[in-house]
Amino acid sequence: MSAGGRPQHFGWFLARGFGPHGWGHPYLDWDYDWTRPGLYQQSARELEQAGFDFVLIEDAPSLGSAETIDLRVRHAFGGPKHDPLLLAPYLFQATQHLGVIPTVNPAASLPYTAARQFATLQHLSADRLGLNVVTDTGSARHFSAAAPLGHDDAYDRAEEWLTGIRSLWRSWGEGALVRDAASGVYADGTRMDATAHRGAHYAFDGPLNAVPFERGEPVIASPGGSGRGLAFAGANSDIQLALAPLSEKSVREYRARIHAAAVAAGRAPSDVTIMFAIQPVIVSSAEEADRLVAASATPSDPTLREVARRQSSDLETDLTSLDLDAPLPEGLFADHVSQGSMRRLVGDRDPATTPLRAHLGALARLGRISDRSGFVGTADEFADLVEELGEWGNDGVLLWGDLHPVTVHRTLDELVPILRRRGILRREYTGAGLRADLRAF
Repeated sequence: MSAGGRPQHFGWFLARGFGPHGWGHPYLDWDYDWTRPGLYQQSARELEQAGFDFVLIEDAPSLGSAETIDLRVRHAFGGPKHDPLLLAPYLFQATQHLGVIPTVNPAASLPYTAARQFATLQHLSADRLGLNVVTDTGSARHFSAAAPLGHDDAYDRAEEWLTGIRSLWRSWGEGALVRDAASGVYADGTRMDATAHRGAHYAFDGPLNAVPFERGEPVIASPGGSGRGLAFAGANSDIQLALAPLSEKSVREYRARIHAAAVAAGRAPSDVTIMFAIQPVIVSSAEEADRLVAASATPSDPTLREVARRQSSDLETDLTSLDLDAPLPEGLFADHVSQGSMRRLVGDRDPATTPLRAHLGALARLGRISDRSGFVGTADEFADLVEELGEWGNDGVLLWGDLHPVTVHRTLDELVPILRRRGILRREYTGAGLRADLRAF
């Protein structure tokens, strides 16, 4: 492809969460301590040098149901995980421009406490905080004795939670913050809103005991793929994390759905930056890419069992004891299991007739970037894909991997120069925070 591609935004998705980085990988012997900030600070500095807009940190505050805890911790797929919100200040301290987006769960914190904590981090980071709002209901038992909410009800709660937080952020009316040294007046309390909220899930009063933002509220991200999730994103999100086949038809249709949801909520389509999540395998040559893809075409039973262990953690459902050659049992997944996680397992195959082996095999098999069957290829081939996405109107790409220097360099060392030479990847930041960087192009 020709030089001069459309500029796009880039983020890094720490999909494993703030947990035992390196475990199960050869780079464990680099001897980083995953409980100490240095590992993540070094990686964050590299992402900022590369021109990335942000790093987004996955989280799940629960180890899941009692029946699947062992599956989640035995190989550290689903836990342990520490709180990404508390990692954020260390990443801000190590960087000047990089946005940091920890995952937050409305079930885990009351709106007033959350609003105050987020406001504090937004100020301390110079407006670089984002919040990835998820509706995980599997963790409900840790925060309340009430039964977990259903899928759509959990989104309703998240919407009330976020609306309440925003009302607290905005409880300092225009002119409330005076800061006039001559008169000795710091603030005008008559211009503050008491913000009495009484909703289906929360009840609290304001105003918030934190000063208003100078350059805007924290950026909101969301990952929802269901109809209710897309509606939530259209109404609330600045960044939509997209999982969809990267064909022109699929990309354009997905973007159209998000844009329609934004318009329905009284917003402009450009208010939502849509980032497609991709986990590329960047190799040194086309021949190496072909070798890896060919080797994955007929996965062995041990490989399929390994995939089953990972999927069991994500789905909080034990797949490892099921017959590889039988279809998935009806009613296998509980109501709280993520619709997106189920779609990643099943794809477009009929779960009533397709054996589990086919589902796991599809996840194990790799494809070539060059023919758009997967994400194994050279840096030039991946840049071609990103440039093509830009031609379809794409806003950005969310690269998927551990926040570890080995992973970051393996993915980016050859890719960053190529993307910059093509005009796809930024060289400079606005200096005005994450929201301004997202709106720069």
